[in-house]
Amino acid sequence: MPPEWIERQLRRRGIRDERVLAAMARVPREAFVPEDARADAYADAALALSHGQTISQPYIVALICQALELRGDEHVLDVGTGSGYQAAVLAELAADVVSIERIPELAAQARENLAAAGYDVDVVVGDGTQGVPERAPFDAIAVAAAADDLPEPLYDQLVAGGRLVLPIEESLVAVTRTRAGPRARFLSLARFVPLRSGLPDG
Repeated sequence: MPPEWIERQLRRRGIRDERVLAAMARVPREAFVPEDARADAYADAALALSHGQTISQPYIVALICQALELRGDEHVLDVGTGSGYQAAVLAELAADVVSIERIPELAAQARENLAAAGYDVDVVVGDGTQGVPERAPFDAIAVAAAADDLPEPLYDQLVAGGRLVLPIEESLVAVTRTRAGPRARFLSLARFVPLRSGLPDG
């Protein structure tokens, strides 16, 4: 029997992919939030991390994962590692996950969180707007920060028919790579921290 929050926060709001619901139930979200916020780990809200970043609310993570339509054999890129929570959920759903984070301290903490929770995810430090071209192409890409427009380097790193889910301004959209170009589908209104290029100074 899944936890009650799965029914209340996810299934009742339109998350129907049983693999996603099961993955969300398996990942220990409390392992990916700051210690002083663990009592609120399963709250229906984003939670603050260090360096002005956040861990997305469970519903948004589930919505992103559902829109990626993962079957289990995919090579996936997670942009904006943060605490590693979304990467862990993706690792439950795909064969292989690479996650990129621009803030080295967050990347190091995410590696610890993921390893402690038993997830084998390759966390790299870099500019998420540029993706990880040396590991491309990807079957799916999940972005946890808001862009002003579709980042071309990320789109270019998708396989034909691959899916990219990201917030553009305040709209969460699913983009499919087609022969005719990007095909976008609106998913939800959502607010994310901005997707920044480059690496932090110092």
